[in-house]
Amino acid sequence: MNKKTTTPAGQRAVMGFDFGTKSIGVAIGQEITGTASSLGALKARDGIPDWNALEKLVNEWQPDLIIVGLPLNMDGTNQQVTFAAKKFANRVHNLTRKPVETHDERLTTTDAKARLFEQGGYRNLAKDNIDGMAAVIILESYFEQQWGDV
Repeated sequence: MNKKTTTPAGQRAVMGFDFGTKSIGVAIGQEITGTASSLGALKARDGIPDWNALEKLVNEWQPDLIIVGLPLNMDGTNQQVTFAAKKFANRVHNLTRKPVETHDERLTTTDAKARLFEQGGYRNLAKDNIDGMAAVIILESYFEQQWGDV
C-alpha cells in the first residue's frame, strides 16, 4: 500500500510524466505555487524508459507525489496507449514506492507546442522540449483541478 506522505496536501513537491512510447516528458512542480518546470525527457523504447535514469531523477528531486498523464480519446474513452500509460504508472509506483496518480492529458502536446512556439519560435520545437513542456502542462492542469487558482 502507499506510504502516507509527511508533507501536507497543498504543499507537496510533485513530479509529472508525459508518457509516450518513444519519449517520456518529465517535470517537477510545487502545489503551493501551482507551477511546474520541465526536466526534459527520457528516451523510451516501446514505452519503456531507462528505469535507472528515472529512479535517479526521482531520488534527486524527492517528489511527494507522482502524476502520470493519461492519454485518452477526445470523447474520454481509453485508447491502446492509455493501457500502456497505466502500466507505466504502476511500474513507477513499484520502483519508487511513491504515491502515483494519473491525470487526463488530452491536448497537452498541442498546448505544449503552442507555448514553446510563443517562447522561441520553431527552434524551440525539439521533441524533448515538447515532451517536457507537456509534462509541465499536465502538472499545472492537475494543480488547477485540485486547488483551483492558486
